[in-house]
Amino acid sequence: MKKPLSTSRVEQIPLDKITVINPRARNRKVFESIVKNIGQLGLKRPITVIRKRRPDGDVFDLVCGQGRLEAYKTLGRTEIPALVVEATEEDGLVMSLVENIARRQHRAIDLLHDIEGMKRRGHSDERIALKTDLTIEYVRGVIRLIEGGEDRLLRAVESGAIPVSVAIQIAESEDGDVQDALQQAYENGDLKGRKITIARHLIEQRRRRGKTFGGSTVKKGGGKLSPSALIRTYQQDVERKRQLVRKAEATRDRLTFVVQALRTLFSDEGLTAILRAEGLDSLPRNLAARFQGA
Repeated sequence: MKKPLSTSRVEQIPLDKITVINPRARNRKVFESIVKNIGQLGLKRPITVIRKRRPDGDVFDLVCGQGRLEAYKTLGRTEIPALVVEATEEDGLVMSLVENIARRQHRAIDLLHDIEGMKRRGHSDERIALKTDLTIEYVRGVIRLIEGGEDRLLRAVESGAIPVSVAIQIAESEDGDVQDALQQAYENGDLKGRKITIARHLIEQRRRRGKTFGGSTVKKGGGKLSPSALIRTYQQDVERKRQLVRKAEATRDRLTFVVQALRTLFSDEGLTAILRAEGLDSLPRNLAARFQGA
């Protein structure tokens, strides 16, 4: 049986004592953004290292935080806050791999919780927006969602599946009003095509499994989405599609009429001679192609 890892704690570690055991390439623009962010706001999360005891002094292997470590070096710092754990080198490699995987899976939630952390440390919404290059509306919406524990909605916002405004509407709506919020977002053009399907699925998952990803808790008293509300939404969606079809057919009929009228005009040799003399015998390429093929 493996020995469990000892309790970790945050310490100030000299940069020259830290070795990156699992280095990875980094996009230059992303790195410059990290350096700028740390330079302006400071370090939001400490790096994680494993202590390796040596007769001439402790050294450390990096588990996660390569970008932050390199940013500190770029900024001319000599020490960095680090979460220090006691583990074997093999455990360190595994932890580093797991961290890289977790970073890819949870980067969206981490970013949003970073906003929460800055708010908790006393930064104003305006300052957070300025320092993170996000809009003030985005920041305020994110804070409201985080305070409500809306991890599913937050992930959907960060992935671009739904806008913050729709997520806030969903979060603040009572069970019976969620479909109305969805319908309003559709009418406003905030949700179109596949996104409205994603939003419906998200609402259903949120009802059945709760706001967060961690548990399987089902909201008490919450059943499936109202069948009548869904039917109403689908019927309205179908009606809009029918209107689009009718508009398309009307446009096609008008275009057919124009093409036929042009064919009739251009079949008149006297008229074409006059147009040619005036330099008016050419047509736009797309219209000419349709005219010739009519």
